Amino acid sequence: MAPLPDLSIRQFEYLLAVSEAPTWAAAADAVGVTPSALSQGLAELERRLGVELFERDGRRRRLRPTAQPVVDHARRVLALTSDLARWSAHLRSGATGRVRVGMIDAAAVLHFPNELGSFRRDHPDVDLHLTVAPSARLLEQLVSGSIDLVVCVASPDAPGGLHVEPLMPDELYVYAPDGDVADDPSEWGPWVLFPADSHTRRLIVDALAQAGASLDVVAESHQPDVLREMVRLGMGWTVLPGAQAEHGEQRLAGGIRLITRQLVLARRADSLVDPAVEVLAAALRGAAVVAGDR
Repeated sequence: MAPLPDLSIRQFEYLLAVSEAPTWAAAADAVGVTPSALSQGLAELERRLGVELFERDGRRRRLRPTAQPVVDHARRVLALTSDLARWSAHLRSGATGRVRVGMIDAAAVLHFPNELGSFRRDHPDVDLHLTVAPSARLLEQLVSGSIDLVVCVASPDAPGGLHVEPLMPDELYVYAPDGDVADDPSEWGPWVLFPADSHTRRLIVDALAQAGASLDVVAESHQPDVLREMVRLGMGWTVLPGAQAEHGEQRLAGGIRLITRQLVLARRADSLVDPAVEVLAAALRGAAVVAGDR
């Protein structure tokens, strides 16, 4: 077996900073060193790897496309090292620490608000931080180590290095401004939908195509409440989870089922799991089972 290169966490921090910052100076500032120290650290990383990571672009240096696997490895190593640091700190102090959970809006507002509230009440010493965002953004933050646990929509192109388990199905329905969805899908639309980069939008587009509906999109929003209001104002048709479209005083009516999306529970694979994170994950699993039995 060939000896492993002697790489440091600090070198990985430098590499990730350069890959994410707009300038070399901004990257140096992000990791708290001078541009000269940053340059020396990355030169040492190249030397120890035996691979050139940067190329000249005029007077500037930029990452080579072939360096992306090293950047991805650095991101995973830093996330796992952060997990280890938090776990060891909690073990030494006896504190239960912090839980950083990310959820799509339907999960946070409709499916699991009781579980989040109960967890906060039952674990007052835990700093519970909730991020509500689209699935793709949540998975990016999970990979980077800024979130510990995610509830999002299943995606075939989810990042590697994650443990993903099915959580619960979520039914999506077609809604029309007048509440009357025609039997003939060719008469459906125009549409107000989630943006094109949304996991749910991709499912909707495929399902509408299979149904024979046209796809004339006149407005987009990541916010279900905004889409619902656009339908009420007569701007177009939409596809939403029934729990969101038919919730509250401004509910939509007359929807017909189009497709089922799968909500999943995701975390970084092979990471040291904070006990508090596992308690919350177990509560979410339990709530999903109860919802499925209704």
